[in-house]
Amino acid sequence: MVVTRVEELSRSRSKVYIEEEFAFVLYKGELRLYHVHQGEELSQADYDAILREVLPRRAKRRAMNLLQGREYTTKQLHDKLREGYYPEAVIDQALDYVAGYRYIDDLRYAVSYITGQESVRSRRRIEQDLIRKGIPRKILEQAWQEWEEQGGAQDEQSMIKKLLEKKKYDPGHTDRKEVQRLYSFLARKGFSGEQIRKALMWENTWEE
Repeated sequence: MVVTRVEELSRSRSKVYIEEEFAFVLYKGELRLYHVHQGEELSQADYDAILREVLPRRAKRRAMNLLQGREYTTKQLHDKLREGYYPEAVIDQALDYVAGYRYIDDLRYAVSYITGQESVRSRRRIEQDLIRKGIPRKILEQAWQEWEEQGGAQDEQSMIKKLLEKKKYDPGHTDRKEVQRLYSFLARKGFSGEQIRKALMWENTWEE
């Protein structure tokens, strides 16, 4: 296999292309160690060593370093490693490694997030957040169940009323246009129409 291009990515790292296809990123010392030179042949032994030893070891270390700073979902950690130009097979190895030690656990992450947001975000908004973070729906359902078993509960009416208080909502002195604006505001927060209507009509003398 021929190294068709070695493209400097930073002062210390370079992207390596084999047969015109991007292969991996190596540090300068690794380029020398594994005889990676543009326009020259790369031996199968060196290629295998890079993919089976160098990159997996580095990806695992990178994943561990990331997890020292904060918790990640599987998808978030995958995306961070992908930003480092690791091949998918190497990323999978790193994810399996940290998951094996439960350094990443999507169910644990979801339960923790729900617990932290239960009093300030609607259930729908929490679910939207977690789905964006890569939590599968099946795990999301398990997380809600585990959260409830731990005594978790939400009072969306109280949350809505607190938001209305911040908006200085006065049920007896609010016109149609303002009520519609508040309805849209609360809907964007993820509250259901039923919950919103109930809160807006709370001690409200406004009529259509």
